[in-house]
Amino acid sequence: MTVSHGLEVERLEPTAWNLAELLPEPSEEVIVERLASLEVMVQSFEDRRGDLSADMGQERLLDVVHQYEALVEQVEVLAAYGYLWFASDTQDQAALDFKNRIEQVLTDAQNRVLFFSLWWKQLDDEAAEALLPSDSRYSDSRHFLQNLRRLRPFTLDEGSEQLINLKDADGMDAVLTLYSMLTNRLEFRLEVDGDPKVLTRDQLVANVYSPDPDLRQATYRELFRSFGSETTLLGQIYIHRLRDWYGENVQLRGFASPIAVRNTANDIPDEAVETLLEVVREKSSVYQRYFRLKAEWLGMERLSRYDLYAPLAGSQKEIPYSEGVGLVLDTFAAFHPELAANAERVFAEGHIDSAIRKGKKGGAFCYTVLPSQTPWLLANYTGRVRDVATLAHELGHAIHSMMAADHSVLAQQPVLPLAETASVFAEMLLTDRLLEEEQDPLVRRELLASAVDDIYATVLRQAFFVRFEIAAHDAVRAGKSVADLNTLYQAGLEEQFGDSVEIGPEFRHEWITIPHIYQTPFYCYAYSFGQLLVLALYRRYKEEGEAFIPGYLELLAAGGSQRPQEILSKVGVDITDPEFWRGGFSVVEDLIDQLETATR
Repeated sequence: MTVSHGLEVERLEPTAWNLAELLPEPSEEVIVERLASLEVMVQSFEDRRGDLSADMGQERLLDVVHQYEALVEQVEVLAAYGYLWFASDTQDQAALDFKNRIEQVLTDAQNRVLFFSLWWKQLDDEAAEALLPSDSRYSDSRHFLQNLRRLRPFTLDEGSEQLINLKDADGMDAVLTLYSMLTNRLEFRLEVDGDPKVLTRDQLVANVYSPDPDLRQATYRELFRSFGSETTLLGQIYIHRLRDWYGENVQLRGFASPIAVRNTANDIPDEAVETLLEVVREKSSVYQRYFRLKAEWLGMERLSRYDLYAPLAGSQKEIPYSEGVGLVLDTFAAFHPELAANAERVFAEGHIDSAIRKGKKGGAFCYTVLPSQTPWLLANYTGRVRDVATLAHELGHAIHSMMAADHSVLAQQPVLPLAETASVFAEMLLTDRLLEEEQDPLVRRELLASAVDDIYATVLRQAFFVRFEIAAHDAVRAGKSVADLNTLYQAGLEEQFGDSVEIGPEFRHEWITIPHIYQTPFYCYAYSFGQLLVLALYRRYKEEGEAFIPGYLELLAAGGSQRPQEILSKVGVDITDPEFWRGGFSVVEDLIDQLETATR
């Protein structure tokens, strides 16, 4: 299949990405030139300090914002190159050296231009309102300035803010880099079909979907054996991460709680997050019912945690990379051609790294740098159906960014809970496509079960990660140990599964394998938020058909240019209403009912 960008899908193979659009090469000459250009921009912006006053007028303030925007674009490019190069090989010393060097430079630049946001936050409300751009052409700048004001109560003086930036760059950020380096160099040894193998984490974890129960058990045990050998070190990194988080954000900045920091950054009310987490906790019984049924379908008296993702039909179907890409692009095109056209750009421009190799960062992500550039995607494609779903998910993120490309770099990206909207919707489109085309009832049953399993992993599992984080932050402040955190995590698993699943003792330290709780505390509820939101939106799509599409595309095109509650209110969503979140679970219950009927 050849598509509109000249992309010959049938010839595609997993490859590394091309970062030349960001930096032609990481030679010393090129780096020095870029850093010199950045220095000129920083000095020029520093010269604007004297222009800032309550009576400077809207036009002059806009000029400062536009100059700041240009500076941010330059910073984003350098930061992205450092992150993406390091992600492609976390063991490459040159990549690490570049990343560290750029982080130091950007921290210095951030400190030198900090005066602008601090001045803006410190203005009284009346003066700030008078300066806000009133012309609709500058709505992105207005939203950016209003967003800064939300953080006014938690902002310190300039010297303290600069000190914190320095502390993060050479302190906690460096420790988190060590966590990434340590966990990405781990090797996993597993015997597969009588053949001893040394695997990456992604290759290993692919086996949790195997029809062989012994292989599933061996996979988990090897995962926890390898990580478990570093429990003391990884546990201490986490404890110091939590102490640092609390000290800066609660004690110094005055946030009400550790999770309130994330809620404020996401622009989601504490009440909405509390409601979400409580409804997920309440609805854990839905999945406990499913796990009991799944045990029956698999011929087991009780499901083991090793068997959580066990396939029902025993399918080991593998999908070649080119076929998987083609399937995703066709699925997008059937919904709306703009989605497919945007997704094709990622491949046509070499912005995807999908090959498996040692040292490469595990998992998958989409990185948007500038509105004018196609996002970069990292995946680890092993040929499973879930890898195709991962492609759809990450391409959904890329599509979201490209749909919002008309906005400024200051307003393009949605907040985390809305950032999953297009990605999860894309996965659901793919699942529907597979179900429509599959005639074999056993395979259809497997697809339904996989959809229910994936929703579990995105909603219930992620929400209980956050519940663990809330408890862990309290425990660390109370002086608890790594062993105590293991006990807390185990208690969360027991509440989550009830008596529906038997939990092996090694799962007590599963939390040290979850990078999000280290890198971005409380990030994970965004997955639960996004999944349940999309379940409700997707049900509306199935009911309304093509009439739904324009409003959905408008939601994506908004990006981060409006507050999330404002964006969602336009599609009739109230995120503080528990019935809204319960409505998402009704879709899950429908899927489970279909499965129960199909297995009779």
